[in-house]
Amino acid sequence: MRYSSPVLQSLDGSFQHLKTPLIDAPAAQRDPAVIETVSAMLSDIQKRGMDAVLDYARKLDRYDGGDIELSAKQIATSGDRLPADLRAAIELGSERTQAFARKQREHLADFETELVPGLITGARYIPVSRVGAYLPAGRFPLTASAFMTVGEAKAAGVPTVIACTPPQPDGGANDAVVYAAHLSGVDRVFVLGGVQALAAMAYGLLGDLPVDMLVGAGNAFVAEAKRQLFGTVAIDLLAGPSEVAVISDETADPEIVAADLLGQAEHGPNSPAALVTTSEEHGRAVIAAIDAQLETLATAEIAGAAWRDYGVVTVAKDRETAAALMDDLAPEHLELITGDDDWYHDRLHNYGSLFIGPWSTVAYSDKGMAGTNHVLPTAGGAKHSAGLSVSRFLKPLTYQRIAKPATPELANAVQVISDSEGMAAHSATATRRLATYRD
Repeated sequence: MRYSSPVLQSLDGSFQHLKTPLIDAPAAQRDPAVIETVSAMLSDIQKRGMDAVLDYARKLDRYDGGDIELSAKQIATSGDRLPADLRAAIELGSERTQAFARKQREHLADFETELVPGLITGARYIPVSRVGAYLPAGRFPLTASAFMTVGEAKAAGVPTVIACTPPQPDGGANDAVVYAAHLSGVDRVFVLGGVQALAAMAYGLLGDLPVDMLVGAGNAFVAEAKRQLFGTVAIDLLAGPSEVAVISDETADPEIVAADLLGQAEHGPNSPAALVTTSEEHGRAVIAAIDAQLETLATAEIAGAAWRDYGVVTVAKDRETAAALMDDLAPEHLELITGDDDWYHDRLHNYGSLFIGPWSTVAYSDKGMAGTNHVLPTAGGAKHSAGLSVSRFLKPLTYQRIAKPATPELANAVQVISDSEGMAAHSATATRRLATYRD
């Protein structure tokens, strides 16, 4: 876990680490072996089409030769096979996420303005036509993933959204994942995993046209496939391991802070977790609480490894330093549990999503209950990018309408610039209109 900003390098003595990571925080790095494998698979699928897709499905997904697409009835009845409490929770998450997405869409309004008399310009928000969503369903099926991908696309007005999800050990789809996709408005669902799923959607091999955009989380192979397919299609973002960071002080409950750090470390053994605090006593109490909670945590093998290898606790001399450290880190998920959360909220600029106060926790968003999207930038990407939202599925298309009386000012200026550049044809588009205007 690095704090690498040149500004921060001058803050000698302004912070100290109570716990440092054994391994530097993973960036969205590329494993040469993964790159080579994905490249070979994509090339093969481009050449052989669906035959190659199904060959990889047999090899990697235990595909047995049946229909890889779920029927409309299978999708619609997926919730019937779920426990009532799980079904109700999925329905709540879908409702909350779609409500927030619709509200975001309302604030992205078409507009038209007359900059000067006769010069009218405007923009229209037009959704892309086809989106392909990858819905993970491995060791930890991400049930809410469909809310954040399929649901967001539909809230943006995307006409066609297809989804692929890897098969379970019995060869079928995860019913909870499919039900979440159904509630989110998915059009078609295929039981297909990994690189072959992304390639099939991008190359239009699933009985539909190629998608315009690929979205959704996945393992290193899925992330690399998205990277290599970028350009053929648009993508949401290139995400690395899930991250969490907390700014807390002596007013926070160490047990709560510890639980929240472990909650995201549970995503994988390389998931970074960072605490920045202005209280050394509080920092040490959080470390002790984490050690104690790991003793009984069912997923301690995963969360404990992540905390051991990538966890960091830093004591800052004051809140200004704490905020500067966190902005330099630019974490995917950031929690504020301090006596002055509003000050930090106003000051901080770099994070994927912010969770304010002791009653907020990242898991509420992870599972769709808070309404906000959890497809977020990692590895410092929050310094320049935001998470997935309805805006990502919309193209703000501009237009202009020029009236004849506005021509002289526009054309004369364009002629001058074009002539200075030596672009005679550009100049002529203006001068010919000037001649017409004078007739």
